[in-house]
Amino acid sequence: MTGRPRRRPGVLLTAAAACVAVLLPIASSQAAAASGSHRVPKTVVIDGSRLQQAKVRLGHGDPALRKAARSLVVRADGWLGQGPWTVVDKPKPAPSGDMHDYLSQAPYWWPSQPKTPENPWGCPYVQRDGERNPEVDTGTDRPDIGKVVNSVTTLSLAWYYTGKKQYAAHASKILRTWFVDPATRMNPNLNHGQFIPCKYDGRAIGIIDFSQQYTSVLDAIAILDTGAPGWSKGDRAGIRAWNTAFLDWLVNSRFGKEEAAAKNNHGTFHDMQVAALALATGDKELARKVVLDARAKRIDPQIAADGSQPQELARTRSWHYSTFDLVAYTRLAAIGSHAGVDLWAYRGPRGQSLFKAVDYLLPAATGSAAWPHPELEFYRYAASDVVHAAADAGDVGARAAVLRLEAPPGGDVWALRPAAEQLDSIAG
Repeated sequence: MTGRPRRRPGVLLTAAAACVAVLLPIASSQAAAASGSHRVPKTVVIDGSRLQQAKVRLGHGDPALRKAARSLVVRADGWLGQGPWTVVDKPKPAPSGDMHDYLSQAPYWWPSQPKTPENPWGCPYVQRDGERNPEVDTGTDRPDIGKVVNSVTTLSLAWYYTGKKQYAAHASKILRTWFVDPATRMNPNLNHGQFIPCKYDGRAIGIIDFSQQYTSVLDAIAILDTGAPGWSKGDRAGIRAWNTAFLDWLVNSRFGKEEAAAKNNHGTFHDMQVAALALATGDKELARKVVLDARAKRIDPQIAADGSQPQELARTRSWHYSTFDLVAYTRLAAIGSHAGVDLWAYRGPRGQSLFKAVDYLLPAATGSAAWPHPELEFYRYAASDVVHAAADAGDVGARAAVLRLEAPPGGDVWALRPAAEQLDSIAG
């Protein structure tokens, strides 16, 4: 349930990744200063001071960071020739009739009848959990928002660590096109997310198209705000206005309220997104409240005493959804640290905690035991980022497991981007 392209095991990024034999060129001290190396990014998930420290260590030749930086640069170079993307490029508008409204189709719903001139969709649609209908990638905005998120996240980091202007300039153009330029910008709502043909014009559940990804964009913006070339004062004002309007919609719209009431990963991701947007737009008290409320509202009912997540284990993709929900939790904990809340320290009435939830994954994450629940496609590396997050937060078991983790396709860049991302996508 994501907008990013599948990264399948065993598929090399490109031949270029194997050919990067020279050390990553690091910007000179003058260029580094111009690129904002002396300003701590005001990120809302990642610890900005850690980014600054990593930049200094990279400049001094830290071999582990140079390896991660080479992987990062290969990814960034791959985005330079792509985009920008815009919601107005889809073949027909959302049901509202406005091309600027975001549109996506429910991924697990399939036609049950042959498609005919009288029934062009093959309605009624029926649900097949965990089985993704490929038609959702045609005629909607969902594939493109995944590209927007992944490109600007990678490009902004590449600029921050190398000082190369082309990365910042392209990230700025992508953000400006999707969120700021009046001719191409998206309206700040998700009224038509995950529509089901012949059934719903949009659903609250479609909010996850953004909630699972958009907090990475907020951090990319904060990185560019440290002085990126091509990212103007007008761009900053435009994206802040968009974020403010989007936060208002998420909190006050009917769909936003329905998603906030969700009992599974949808609710966790909604909390994460609202808290991050609140921090990014200056409402620290709202961010703090959301994280504090997540203790009894999310952790207590969603995580069992043994650390399992029963609602996610009930899915056909139980490993995927267990790691997926923990991406939201670990990122929410990181947001909480900016708002003065230690979510990692919380213990529920039955001993539930984020540490226990991560520890439950460790045998399968390290390859020492098979995952004992249903899973259509098991990828061990899906848990690597959340284990990193728990290790950084002080989990002894997670710290011991780090060296036995499977690196995701394209390499492990945790040291340069210390915040959990969804590594196993079921988008394609």
